[in-house]
Amino acid sequence: MDETRSHAAHDFGRKPAKMAPVLIRHRFRCFFATLESTRVRILPCAGFALALAACGPLPNDPHPIGERGQNILYSAFLDRPRHLDPVQSFVEDEATFLYQIVEPPLQYHYLKRPYTLEPAVASRMPQVRYFAADGRELADAADPSRVARSVIEIHIRPGVRYAPHPAFARDERGEPEYFALTEADLDGIRSPSDFAGQGSRELLANDFVYQIKRLAHPRLHSPILELMSEYLPGLKTLHSTLSEQARAQPDAWLDLDAFALDGVEVLDSHTYRITLKGLYPQFMYWLSMPFFGPVPPEVDRFFSQPGMVSRNLTLDSWPMGTGPYMLVENDPNARMALAKNPYYRHDAYPCEGGPDDAGAGLLADCGKTLPFIDKAVFSREREAIPYWNKFLQGYYDAAGISSDNFDQAVSLGSQGEVTLSDDMTARGIQLATSISPSIFYLGFNMRDPLVGAGGADAAARESARRLRQALSVALDVEEYISIFLNGRGIPAMQPIPPGIFGAREGRAGINPVVYGWRDGKPQRRGLGEAKKLLAEAGWPDGRNARTGEPLLVYFDTTATGMGDKAVVDWLAKQFRALGVQFVVRATDWNRFQEKILQGNAQIFFMGWNADYPDPENLFFLLHGPQGKAGNQGNNAANYVNAEYDRLFERMKILPDGPERQTVIDRMADILRHDAPWIFWHHPKAYSLQHGWLKNRKPGVIVRNGLKYQRIDPAARENARMEWNRPMRWPLAALAALLAIFIFPAARFWRRHERATALTPDDRGTA
Repeated sequence: MDETRSHAAHDFGRKPAKMAPVLIRHRFRCFFATLESTRVRILPCAGFALALAACGPLPNDPHPIGERGQNILYSAFLDRPRHLDPVQSFVEDEATFLYQIVEPPLQYHYLKRPYTLEPAVASRMPQVRYFAADGRELADAADPSRVARSVIEIHIRPGVRYAPHPAFARDERGEPEYFALTEADLDGIRSPSDFAGQGSRELLANDFVYQIKRLAHPRLHSPILELMSEYLPGLKTLHSTLSEQARAQPDAWLDLDAFALDGVEVLDSHTYRITLKGLYPQFMYWLSMPFFGPVPPEVDRFFSQPGMVSRNLTLDSWPMGTGPYMLVENDPNARMALAKNPYYRHDAYPCEGGPDDAGAGLLADCGKTLPFIDKAVFSREREAIPYWNKFLQGYYDAAGISSDNFDQAVSLGSQGEVTLSDDMTARGIQLATSISPSIFYLGFNMRDPLVGAGGADAAARESARRLRQALSVALDVEEYISIFLNGRGIPAMQPIPPGIFGAREGRAGINPVVYGWRDGKPQRRGLGEAKKLLAEAGWPDGRNARTGEPLLVYFDTTATGMGDKAVVDWLAKQFRALGVQFVVRATDWNRFQEKILQGNAQIFFMGWNADYPDPENLFFLLHGPQGKAGNQGNNAANYVNAEYDRLFERMKILPDGPERQTVIDRMADILRHDAPWIFWHHPKAYSLQHGWLKNRKPGVIVRNGLKYQRIDPAARENARMEWNRPMRWPLAALAALLAIFIFPAARFWRRHERATALTPDDRGTA
């Protein structure tokens, strides 16, 4: 290479006049030769690209090509799960995954409404026996006030096995294979499935007792420790013991099998007993939650080894259990995946359901073996619009409906009936609706001297009560639901939503302070009625009857976004119509929580999703001893009413029936009269699903529904191909464009070569 360069330089220096044109022609020759070569390469590539577009993978498919056509359900999540350890998890986003993995003793029947408990890994519904303070056993119908303790025996199905896990792996001597790991042993390990050795074992009663002890573990901070300690006092004692042990050995694993828990004991390998203080019928609902699912001691010990936490190898990241699925991918910023548990017990699709389930095709798989789906993949979507678009393309099997795409998805009739849009119907998309077991409300701080008259005399308290009633009438919840929720909600008349025992329908269920009954339906009382109540409160036309000062109310909120501003502006307009000046005090979530905890807020917006379908789980939000300020409970309004509190204590221990309904009706009347809340709305859940997704019945309380659902992969693949046909014209246009430029250039080059070809004399001179 160096010799060639020096030789060329030498020739150029000797014959400058003759060599310059030759070199120029040489460079043009190289350019056009390259162009011609490029033409040869580009055109076949363009043809190849067209061929790929015709028969290759879908160009916009967000899923790996290797998953095409497989029996996989695709969904998405917006918020990353923070806790997957069953002792800590208490959020709906986490339940999506955890309830498919961990099996408590009980579950809810998938199809029946109202929600009905049934055995999951329990062999039968637990027996409950009641005992008086002197030790005598009481009849089931005994006066609840005589019950000193409740004894619950839980029998576990034999033969239930855990999903594969390295904690169960054994070496050739039968010893645990991975209980003495070093940092070096964990190199390259990112999940439990990365271990070569995997094992399983049968589910045992002690695994449930071990998990209950974990509620008291000082390093885990279970959110239900305080509540459960009221009925299992032994938890507080165990917590103190474990705290001392943890301080003495801060880095040591605490083997909970070495510590007793008073009130919980193993009777045999498949039976354990729980003894509760007093009567707590709602405890049966807790037995359907992962808090009371099993955790094997081997798994707890396995994850306690050095180096595990730094690699996110914990139960909080990698839950395990006997459920139909196991977690095989955990990247909460991108993708989570569940795969079928190869050791899952025999389970069958239900053959009974609600009155409309047979017509909806929800009983077609009666008796068939569960689960149907091999794998479920959940992708992180940070925005609602990409989620929606991928659903319409068939890349997600189901989706909710946000306000942004509501009009595209459904239509509202003149009577409020909801139907799918023509576009959705043409795609075979189906709509399912249900009332969520939730309540949203505007709360009044009853300690506030204006809206609550806390600590004041009877006259001031009565004035505050009428002020709260006036605001309850004036704020048009129906308009709010129409504008901001696209009709996806129903006005609340009391804390209990429809579908939970105690809720009344029709005229018997309205809030008479806010509504009248006309033409067979509730009718909100007008602004005139609200102004009358405001005058009775001592604020005619929004001014103090004695001093003339304007009425100012303060709304404490964390709402700072664009959509939130629209809601706040709407609220301000509603208050102004009544003559009340509305002042917004916006803050961040931590400061808001602090104000609520200290009782310094005045009016605030909150909501509650029922943990279980019992009125106790909603009425307790206004139970005096549960006051947020002072007791750190869930009564954010700090409402206290002696009669209500007395009725609550009775209601929560009564079985469903006429007596309990009578007590509930009285409690609801007290709340309507006192108005510690403006009862806002119960949300409606709107869910869309493609026609190839079967057996999907909405129900927030039923959180382990994945195993019942079924996919038709062939129908999905056909729809995806139809809806996502590649656009071939850009590639064809590119090929034509290349031809337009390349072929004339090539012809020009050939003519140029013929016209300027070197003669033999020229070559000899050169």
